[in-house]
Amino acid sequence: MSDEVVRMRRDYTRGGLSEGDLAPGPVEQFGRWLDDAFSAGLDEPYAMTLATATPDGTPSARVVLLRGYDRRGFVFYTNYQGRKGLELEENPKAALVFYWGELERQVRVEGGVERVSGDESDAYFASRPRGSRIGAWASEQSRDLKRREALEAKVAEVEERFPDEVSRPPFWGGYRLVPRRVEFWQGRESRLHDRLVYEADRGKSGWGISRLQP
Repeated sequence: MSDEVVRMRRDYTRGGLSEGDLAPGPVEQFGRWLDDAFSAGLDEPYAMTLATATPDGTPSARVVLLRGYDRRGFVFYTNYQGRKGLELEENPKAALVFYWGELERQVRVEGGVERVSGDESDAYFASRPRGSRIGAWASEQSRDLKRREALEAKVAEVEERFPDEVSRPPFWGGYRLVPRRVEFWQGRESRLHDRLVYEADRGKSGWGISRLQP
């Protein structure tokens, strides 16, 4: 099987990306590409890899779902006491990667991370299905679980505790990654890809754009 992986090849031929194609800001450009991904019928184009790190630089990554974006940044929700939440509290910097293989595109986002407001977290939590709200209370995210039955018992306990409305747990809510650097990657033939990067101009309100070698 390892030999098969070595031999696998795919060329990228869908198109290119030029400076003239770009929106003035990275969030607007991201919105264009996300719309393209939805229009192409991609499965969960809002799924993204979130990379965090401990203060000493030990990294970890996982796939989470984008739950909002605007010029302030990219929002996702989680348990504050899980691994990613604890790492973000200790080292509030992170990176995101969106990969849309069918479109031969990738977006990388880097920046600082802050909690969203309680009102924002409450509003999103209220929009979730009841089962997901129950699960947020029942799961001690990232902790050891000796038996699946223990989790199911906790779910039953929370169901009984909240027969009607399920309030947001105080240990659960949203984070916003405030972008400082956003790279748009478009695959090209012979691995001569287009890589265009927005970087926040320090002390200014605009964005600088540069092209990177592939």
